[in-house]
Amino acid sequence: MVMIPHQKKESLIEKRVAIVTGASRGIGRAIAMRLAADGRFVVGFARNADQLASLAAEITAAGGSCEVAACDVGDGTALAAAIESVAERHGRLDILINNAGITRDGLILRMSDDDFDEVLRVNLRSAFVACRTAARPMMRGRFGRIVSMGSVAGIMGNPGQANYAAAKAGLIGMSKSIAKELGGKGITANVIAPGFIDTDMTSVLPAALKEAVLPMIPVKRFGSVDDIAAAVSYVASDSAGYLTGQVIAVDGGLSM
Repeated sequence: MVMIPHQKKESLIEKRVAIVTGASRGIGRAIAMRLAADGRFVVGFARNADQLASLAAEITAAGGSCEVAACDVGDGTALAAAIESVAERHGRLDILINNAGITRDGLILRMSDDDFDEVLRVNLRSAFVACRTAARPMMRGRFGRIVSMGSVAGIMGNPGQANYAAAKAGLIGMSKSIAKELGGKGITANVIAPGFIDTDMTSVLPAALKEAVLPMIPVKRFGSVDDIAAAVSYVASDSAGYLTGQVIAVDGGLSM
């Protein structure tokens, strides 16, 4: 793990500290940018150090404060150590955004055990490790916002994504349990479930699939990463203290 600080000289003690996993691109990058614009001190985790450096430079240029760490969230030991390091250095940890994820798509008759296990390891187990580790400093501070990025696939299912849908559905059950365990300590846990969002991940989908899905979306468009970041901005805010254990589908009405 390599930590690269990008921050102003002002004291950070009054800023909420927010960790965003999978922050180097797509939805994670948009969330990191939005939280920094909201006045949070953002710590971005991802594997690609170059993309993280670009994110840090962009946040700093926009007047925000952040640091980034090259970290494989699939390595539970490394992830826990990285989160503990953030909390120790800054004396607090207020917000955790579990965004990192992968896909290994395939019909169930052809899906290997390894492809199933790998998706659950990165998409679900890493979020469990992150939540468990982050809960301790959040409890000390009597404040916490845990936001996990689910998917409409975890609500509706999706052909060819039994592993991905299982992981995202698991995030829902886990978040509801955390909400009940930690609600009395000022810590909330919620899931944002994006629909079809224009990202690198969806750009590789066949055109025929996109054309078939679009008429099923009441707002008649795919979502943007900023649509998701806006939802996270509220759920992770001080104003959202009475919102917990919920699944918020930001999908243009697809799953209703």
